[in-house]
Amino acid sequence: MELSFSDLRAKEVINTQDGKRLGRVCDLVFCYPENKILGIVVPGGRSFAFKKEEFFIDLRNVVKIGDDVILVNVSPMRKCPPTKQTPHASVCPPPHQSDGGRRSYEEYE
Repeated sequence: MELSFSDLRAKEVINTQDGKRLGRVCDLVFCYPENKILGIVVPGGRSFAFKKEEFFIDLRNVVKIGDDVILVNVSPMRKCPPTKQTPHASVCPPPHQSDGGRRSYEEYE
């Protein structure tokens, strides 16, 4: 199945555990040298415009990509803390796992 980013951004993300609408996909996180998609980023709830938070959803938690929705299975949403580069919001990388030859995120900076 081929899917462009503009098609992906038009889909609503829904959590299957509690049925909450998490919003539409606002970003896609991938690992450049390996060309692997790590996950998607959705906006975090409705709050003040200057206090924007985003949530990272690992690709393993995506259950189904349908015609108009993306179903994900996540328990507690993990908030991404602001960074120095982008003080308004940031994307959390997934927790570091020992996958053999996988490089750490510090090597990319």
